[in-house]
Amino acid sequence: MKRLLDPALRVLLTGVHGLLKMSWRLRRPRTFGAHALALTPDRKAILVKLRYAPGWRLPGGGRGEDEHPREAVLRELREEIGMTGHGAVRLAAELNEDTDFKRDLAFLFIVEDVAYRPSRWSWEIERIVEASLDELPSDLSPRTAGWLRAIRTKL
Repeated sequence: MKRLLDPALRVLLTGVHGLLKMSWRLRRPRTFGAHALALTPDRKAILVKLRYAPGWRLPGGGRGEDEHPREAVLRELREEIGMTGHGAVRLAAELNEDTDFKRDLAFLFIVEDVAYRPSRWSWEIERIVEASLDELPSDLSPRTAGWLRAIRTKL
């Protein structure tokens, strides 16, 4: 059943994401994000592949304007990768970006010593991978590649 559901869900979510992007092109909304370079105890980066967008990405997502960025990124890590514990959390960058026709204020955190258990199926996350910072996948999303360049000196 899962073998049939996953491809259908990918097509559906990709289509919905495309419609959202058309809407954002007209509205140019102000959005707020919180994302993490989540590092395992052996300093490997945890990356996610979304069902509706290409490339490996840092875990994270949207947050309400009144939600504190640190709390939002920890919530996103629990939701997306099943984070069960972590060490130090530090702000690495605050970036105003125009992405997907949105005006986004993205907070990037470095979260160390992340323990996680991705035991449940997710409608949003297709795969999770750990990668050495020196040997990242070649198909990183452009936004993720830019973020990693921006915070490289903070590692």
